[in-house]
Amino acid sequence: MARVRDLTGGRGVDAVIDGVGKDTFDGSLDCLRPLGTMISFGNASGPVPPFSIATLGQKGSLFVTRPTLFTHIADHETCQAMARQLCHKVGSGDVEIEIGARYPLEQVAEAHRALESRQTTGSVVLTL
Repeated sequence: MARVRDLTGGRGVDAVIDGVGKDTFDGSLDCLRPLGTMISFGNASGPVPPFSIATLGQKGSLFVTRPTLFTHIADHETCQAMARQLCHKVGSGDVEIEIGARYPLEQVAEAHRALESRQTTGSVVLTL
């Protein structure tokens, strides 16, 4: 949190995407600028315990959302539009995909073990 404040001149960041949950929730909120948004999408460390909604006001009128894939893909046309937008962003270089590991298809079990034991970062790609 202090490092984020240092890097942003004390301002905080516009958005935090938190897939960890319980262990990082409070710190993620503390990294946000006033009117910032926290996107909480995972519970790797466990579910976020109940908290007072007044905390969001005290920390700067913050927004918190908990998106799910199925909500976003429920409408086929919306899903296709989002896919086109993402492909455009990747193709233009606005979004870079980090490939952290490549495994030959014969080593798919090893790739799964690495993923399950959290030994990977970025995308894991299986190759022929």
